[in-house]
Amino acid sequence: MRSHRYYTSNTSKKAVIAAKHPFEAELQAAKLYAWCACGHSKKQPFCDGSHRSIPSAPTPLRFKLQEAKKVWLCGCKHSKSPPYCDGTHKESWIQQADLRTSPL
Repeated sequence: MRSHRYYTSNTSKKAVIAAKHPFEAELQAAKLYAWCACGHSKKQPFCDGSHRSIPSAPTPLRFKLQEAKKVWLCGCKHSKSPPYCDGTHKESWIQQADLRTSPL
């Protein structure tokens, strides 16, 4: 999937698992989105600013799509191709972990 990224989350900080499944989303072209990278947002899969109150939390990944389309956004926050789901949530270390914890 092609997208323009304007800001990449700090991957050296640990995210918590927000969900053990991806989020289906119909996204618009040219709209700026902020994907929650920390896992603490109450508006998953998008950022609600919760990372600001957690010193070690990763910041959101901001992106735009060139064309409108349906996408699957990562809910476990451990995808190797954020903000998109790559199936990492199916791995046992994610499935066995508690939600809102960092399994790494």
